[in-house]
Amino acid sequence: MSPNSIQSNSIQNPRVTWEGCSVLLDINDGDRLVFARLTAGSTVKIGKKNFSLRPLIGCPFGSSFQIENRTEGLCLCRFVPSTEEGNNDQEKGGCQIMDECRDNRAIVDNNEAQTLTSEDIDEMRRQGVKGDEIIEALIANSATYEKKTAFSQEKYRIKKQKKYAPRVLLRRPSARSICEAYFKKYPHRIGFLRVDALSLLLSLANVTANSDILLVDMVGGLLTGAVAERLGAGTGYVCNTYLGSSPYPVDMVRTFNFDNEICQRIVRAPLRDLCLDQTGTSEKP
Repeated sequence: MSPNSIQSNSIQNPRVTWEGCSVLLDINDGDRLVFARLTAGSTVKIGKKNFSLRPLIGCPFGSSFQIENRTEGLCLCRFVPSTEEGNNDQEKGGCQIMDECRDNRAIVDNNEAQTLTSEDIDEMRRQGVKGDEIIEALIANSATYEKKTAFSQEKYRIKKQKKYAPRVLLRRPSARSICEAYFKKYPHRIGFLRVDALSLLLSLANVTANSDILLVDMVGGLLTGAVAERLGAGTGYVCNTYLGSSPYPVDMVRTFNFDNEICQRIVRAPLRDLCLDQTGTSEKP
């Protein structure tokens, strides 16, 4: 068996990002899922502009970021959701009776309800007004917002938030998040394997710590990474075998941010070599 060539730098705290690690960026609550590697010069495109990923280095996974206008221009800044957003659901119950008395039948979408022009919004941005303040100004200058139902108001607010104050959730690449992202973006690359089917496959195969697993990975390395993730550091080996002389690509394993201890326990070998070691004679499949 030849040792796996995948290498990764050892890390001290896997819950915090570091320079060179892979991350999954969830933009606007799943509207876009982007895999990126955090470096000083890496960027992500949101809307029509590219934003530096430098502010994400050293932040815990699960952190939220929002585009804000600073002295150096628009950039990604750490964002902590306010408690008012969490109380919206409680307020909806009290407004249910009032919501039943109004509907959207009398509202005509003729682009005349909003008195705030695009020139006004551009001027607010040049003055350094935050995205949330622009959204509140749009709501205050809308002639039909108060006439909408609570559902329509929330839909309007979310639409403006995605446009004027996009948010980015910093997610840790794991078997689940990687599978979900690829199934949404490129399902053919993982053989249309859903996350529930992947978890069922690992359970039925009895993949546990201190196990030596032999597998054939034809889904870009997702299965290899999922098995290695379940084995954990320093327990068991993952042998990725293949037919013929050309191994299947497993580039997806690098996205898991495995340290050297786990990477050294991922090996690859052709099936004919395994048959030769087992029986002493080469068997053709």
